[in-house]
Amino acid sequence: MRRKIVHINEEKCNGCGLCVAACHEGALQMVDGKAKLVSESYCDGLGDCLPECPTGAIIIEEREAAPYDEAAVQEHLEKKSQATPIEPDLENASPPFARFKLECGCPGTAAREIKPTTCPATRPAFRPATRLPVQEDDTAHNGAQASLRSAAVSQLRQWPCQLRLVSVNAPYFDHAHLLIAADCTAYAYAGMHEDFMRGKITLIACPKLDHYDYAEKLAEILELHEIRSITILRMEVPCCGGLVEMVKSALRKSGRLIPWHVTIIATDGSIVEEC
Repeated sequence: MRRKIVHINEEKCNGCGLCVAACHEGALQMVDGKAKLVSESYCDGLGDCLPECPTGAIIIEEREAAPYDEAAVQEHLEKKSQATPIEPDLENASPPFARFKLECGCPGTAAREIKPTTCPATRPAFRPATRLPVQEDDTAHNGAQASLRSAAVSQLRQWPCQLRLVSVNAPYFDHAHLLIAADCTAYAYAGMHEDFMRGKITLIACPKLDHYDYAEKLAEILELHEIRSITILRMEVPCCGGLVEMVKSALRKSGRLIPWHVTIIATDGSIVEEC
């Protein structure tokens, strides 16, 4: 039949993934860094994804296409919602793996809270074997930098910190302030620990490279725990906007009214916007 349906110009697509998050039917998917139409029968042709595309790569065209199949869409969405990690039964497990229920049986992802007192007060600024020669006129500057590094204390308050790996049942979420940060922000912004991570539970993710529907998982965290606030830390690049859409979607799904705000970091490490 001839009807309206989405068309994606792969030349213009920058892989931001915003359209994927905006499509309520799950008709779009990221494949090799580009948005793709999974199935014609999943697309209703209404164009919910159009306003989210920052490059104008998506248009609605009229052409011969398979009819929209609402039953197939529901089945598709149900399969997507079930494609989450299976939580192992650790009720009778022996320590140390019995601390909390996890979504992975790997010991490295065992949920644990990190108290400030467990963080080392100082660490060597450099390993002697890798110390680089210092120019004579830069000695004072390098000494000051080494002093700052040695005095720095990690503000990470839980493990794991990957949103993909955290357990939704972990008790450190109770009454927590959440920091949801794009992976790259920690490397772009020098004051990450002191300015953003202090006093918060930090969750990191990449909306472009992580092929996972974090909105459902985050919504479950918001439903199970009394979250006090959400800070979203993203980069200025367009693909990072998916992180904000994920949080918005999770808030809608959870039905919770939680204060949230966004800080945008430039690629040079400066703060370009707070909203």
